[in-house]
Amino acid sequence: MTAVLPRERLIVSIARLLEGVRHVAVGASSPIPAAGAMLLRALAERQGKPRVRISILGSREHNFFTNGSAELFDCAGQGRIDAFFLGGGQIDGEANINLVGTGDYPQTPVRWPGSFGSSYLYFVVPRVILFREEHTPRVFVEKVDFVSAPGTSSDGVYRPGGPHALLTGLGVFSFNKAQKRFRLDSVHPGHTLSEIIAATGFAFDHEPEVPETADPDAATLALLRGRVLTELGETYPEFARQMTADIAGLDLKRAG
Repeated sequence: MTAVLPRERLIVSIARLLEGVRHVAVGASSPIPAAGAMLLRALAERQGKPRVRISILGSREHNFFTNGSAELFDCAGQGRIDAFFLGGGQIDGEANINLVGTGDYPQTPVRWPGSFGSSYLYFVVPRVILFREEHTPRVFVEKVDFVSAPGTSSDGVYRPGGPHALLTGLGVFSFNKAQKRFRLDSVHPGHTLSEIIAATGFAFDHEPEVPETADPDAATLALLRGRVLTELGETYPEFARQMTADIAGLDLKRAG
């Protein structure tokens, strides 16, 4: 069986979480979500399904917008974006995200880039996937210090959008909006449920035996390592080069 890199597993997991969407928007600094969207598009074309539209901010080749974020916000507000990705310096058990900083605002000892349009997109995009490669207690906290974007809203608040899933370097979670709780759906190979519990500052639901995240088949992996990495190189050249080098190192290790 072909060995799979941890980041390849994340990319494939993203493609699975995006199944059925027609238009995916990706931020300018999100190579792994972008690769997942590109893999979804490639798989859809191979299977004869409708073409998936991808809008990557900052990309010339994979961006339908000509006026940056203004068009993104308009398109999202009109219900024409099916999926988007959000992260955070902190994420809590109710899917609230913090992009501002730690401590009591405004005297935050650690400052992050800021909320930008995260709250707006969280409210209007129906399938928001929370993504953070690092999975540690400093990221996944019991309660965020500052709510840049709330995971849920009160009854009576019109909100077609919200959290659909959480993907980390350790596993895949789904989110129950009614219960305001995450559920661990799978653990990535090489990791354990006890490891995830220790690395997470909030409680979450799970089965006694959580299944492993499934690895891609050979055809999907070949598509990722071929067409997807080539397409990704236009917007994220350094990431694509590093992935190619890591794959080559993996092959050398197996050959040795």
